[in-house]
Amino acid sequence: MNRFFVNDIGPDWAVIEGEDLKHLVSVLRLRKGDHVMLSDGRGSECEGEIEHLEPGKARVKTGPWRPCLSEPHHKLTLFQCLPKAGKMETIIQKGTELGMNALVPTLSARCVVQPGRDFDKKLQRYRKVAQEAAMQSHRGLVPEVLPLVELKKADLSIFDTVYVAYEGEKEQSLKRVMADRPGRRIALFVGPEGGFEADEVAALTEKGAKAVSLGPRILRTETAGMAMCAEILFELGE
Repeated sequence: MNRFFVNDIGPDWAVIEGEDLKHLVSVLRLRKGDHVMLSDGRGSECEGEIEHLEPGKARVKTGPWRPCLSEPHHKLTLFQCLPKAGKMETIIQKGTELGMNALVPTLSARCVVQPGRDFDKKLQRYRKVAQEAAMQSHRGLVPEVLPLVELKKADLSIFDTVYVAYEGEKEQSLKRVMADRPGRRIALFVGPEGGFEADEVAALTEKGAKAVSLGPRILRTETAGMAMCAEILFELGE
């Protein structure tokens, strides 16, 4: 069943509008009486029936709202250092499919790409990618794509557990450190194409982060975060 995120919600109705309405009418060719799945973007969902289609909006009669079963209990936030052009959208898309809760674009020493004046426009595009991926993968919420942060200014205090993917770590695998079960709020740090500098990893571990190995092979930056998300949620049964 096709899924839409809605903000305009009443006691027994909701409104689909904007780009979603265009998709509903022009691509899916849904009509009055067709059924859709709705999400409030905060982890709840319900089934609804299209009651009215009019210029600018579709009114849907809603059933009872319930928690979305596709949402992980654990909340993963990926601090992704800026990759080369085109990769961030893939990271956001696949991270959303896997269950990521938020992504923070991060600037570190070895980032080849530097944020320009148009970065706010890129953020808008990234957020649209997250929403489209959330609809496709039947998520109950759209992962947040937060503003850019410098690595040294990243606030780790709001997380229960922080993992840093680091090719220089030879002993502690992600699987091994997860034997000490993480809390509900988990942060993941992935470096750019050139990886993290040793002093950057040291600064993060001084704040309480755990440097981890992702195995004997070196993963690309667009692969590492996805591998971490998948392994963590698998180990946690989600």
